[in-house]
Amino acid sequence: MANHRVFLPLLLILGLALTGFAWGQEAASDTPAAVDPVPSPSVSQKAAETLKSARETAETLAQTIDQDERVQQVSAGLLQPIYQLAEAFSFPAFHWIAFALMAAGVVSFALQLTLGKLVVLGRMGFSLSEIISDLLGLLVSLVGLVLTTQAAAQNSSFTNSSGAVLSSALVGVLVGLVLYVWGQRQELQAVEGRRRVASAASETE
Repeated sequence: MANHRVFLPLLLILGLALTGFAWGQEAASDTPAAVDPVPSPSVSQKAAETLKSARETAETLAQTIDQDERVQQVSAGLLQPIYQLAEAFSFPAFHWIAFALMAAGVVSFALQLTLGKLVVLGRMGFSLSEIISDLLGLLVSLVGLVLTTQAAAQNSSFTNSSGAVLSSALVGVLVGLVLYVWGQRQELQAVEGRRRVASAASETE
């Protein structure tokens, strides 16, 4: 089954798998305390059967969705602008620029998740939303870097030129450092702003 069919069916698989896990936990909680907490073979077998059934259901659902003409039209409508952009970006330096941008994103978000968050914690600040946002940015940049490298290897001579790869990576690292400094500054300003708001609220009370 193609990878593009996986997203919607995986939700069903995950839901059924969690349901099977919950059954196993409920069955385990009914055993006496003196009994070894290792799940019984019947519970493991039930979970395996649930996963197998979920997988078969997901495959059937994916085939049904792929055969739906309305879904095919929506999919074609989504892909058409991307194909047009790909044709517009087919100039020789595209993969060099794309590799540099993705490398910049990886460097920037990686530093913000490590050094940046240590600096914020040193200022007695913490923001879960910032951590999630930076983590998502890092994952997107990593995926983009991998896909860019694969596309360049198949469609251009970028990966065959060591000078092009090194220069693109160097530019990406430098841009990533600049973006990290900007992001760090903004996050510290946000921490200071939250402190002022909290201080003003406490004074009004």
